[in-house]
Amino acid sequence: MTGSLLPLLVVVPLLGAALGALVPGAVARALLVLAPVVTTAGGAALLVEHAQTPVLAHNVGGFVPGIAIPLVSDTFTAVMITVTGFTTTACIGFALVTGEARLRFFPTLVMMLSAGVNGALLTGDVFNLFVFIEVMLLPSYALIAMTGTWRRLGIGRLFVVVNLVTSTILLIGVGLVYGVAGSVNMAVLSGVDADDPRFQLAVGVVLLALAVKAGVVPLHGWLPRAYPATSATVMALFSALHTKVAIYAIFRIHQTVLDGATSWMVPLLVVFGVTMLVGAYGSLGERMVRRSLAWQMIAGVGYILIGLGVGTQLGLAAGLFYMVHHILVMGSLLLSSGAIERAYLTHQFLGLSGLMRREPLLAVVVALAMMSLVGFPPSSGFFGKVGIARAAADLEGAWIWLVLGVLVVASIGTLLSMTKLWGDVFWGPPLEESPSRGKGHTDLPPVDAETRMQKRSLAPAGALLLVSLAIFVVPGPLWELCLQAAEGLLDVTAYVEAVTAP
Repeated sequence: MTGSLLPLLVVVPLLGAALGALVPGAVARALLVLAPVVTTAGGAALLVEHAQTPVLAHNVGGFVPGIAIPLVSDTFTAVMITVTGFTTTACIGFALVTGEARLRFFPTLVMMLSAGVNGALLTGDVFNLFVFIEVMLLPSYALIAMTGTWRRLGIGRLFVVVNLVTSTILLIGVGLVYGVAGSVNMAVLSGVDADDPRFQLAVGVVLLALAVKAGVVPLHGWLPRAYPATSATVMALFSALHTKVAIYAIFRIHQTVLDGATSWMVPLLVVFGVTMLVGAYGSLGERMVRRSLAWQMIAGVGYILIGLGVGTQLGLAAGLFYMVHHILVMGSLLLSSGAIERAYLTHQFLGLSGLMRREPLLAVVVALAMMSLVGFPPSSGFFGKVGIARAAADLEGAWIWLVLGVLVVASIGTLLSMTKLWGDVFWGPPLEESPSRGKGHTDLPPVDAETRMQKRSLAPAGALLLVSLAIFVVPGPLWELCLQAAEGLLDVTAYVEAVTAP
């Protein structure tokens, strides 16, 4: 694969989105399946190419380097494109099963979202990062409006307002960066004095906006309110795409533009540690499955970014490894929750009981995914947390014990939260005998002993979980890719040369 093919990862989904708005529903759904498959295949091809060529770059339109719109791929980019493409494919499979894919313009909106994600992952320009994030957000507003419960209409305003405000902050930050450095090209910005306080302030504004979009504490409150009001399909998409693109951009800008900014280590470790704790224990106060999982999304943000705070190759690699794990496992749990909602018409704890005996296959998938969140074997989460602990051991003084302590305490919080969810939903009396169904406690209709979920509705969640289990069995290839990606983030010479080469 050559750099000149990189634009296809943006163009193909955009063309699919345009065609999906014009053609009949069946053809649009076929395009909807094809677009993420092409993305996943393209990401895999990039991974193969980067084994020989560390960085591929293409200046769109052939303009002068530094002025042209650069699309750049390295191992970090390729891993993210592959895993987000695969997870999007699983979410689309679930939408086909539930019938959401039949909604008018649903295929178009998802393909437009995918194009924005690919563009944000590939861009080497801070301003075009803003542009592609907006391309992601526009279809997301419509997806919220057309899916989920009636609460989406009110919550949708929260999502729109938060993202409009943060996009404005992001654009202001981009303007400040240009005013200070005279460029928004990340390869060019890597040569600017990172110790200049004006430059640090400008880049800090950009990172602040991205932290809000990622759900970093204390800028997280909107996320567990907004995401669960959508459908399970859309929430799984947002978990895999929106928050992870923001985290990807934080990694990229911090390492490439600020050259790692070791002076920021202490505040970063504190903020990301608090994010882990707040997210892990936030689930304990929830009474709905997907709201409980939304808090674990926030905890995952802390686990991923703590590797950035450590700043070593092993720390960065552990953060990237955990990000891949979190995308897969959280997608599996959210789609499993969607399968429950489809069969039993609720994701409230009060309306569910005894699903372990009623749905044994579901219980196995959810139990293994929960174990992965906690960090128990056999799961990808086990190696992710081991990597973070190993990276923390390279810190100095009390920071070793502080990070390790937060890691253990947050894991205990996740264990307690997942145990509570399991106890309320999967233990207890059989659902048809539960006093919460059809007995005046809720407006949910009663269920009979024959009511079961369709096995095919669990297939997408099962596919994501199987990949997570495969990573546990054979973690070496992904660890090598993450180490290679971390090396590229620490030494950006190849990245700069590829982008600025005539």
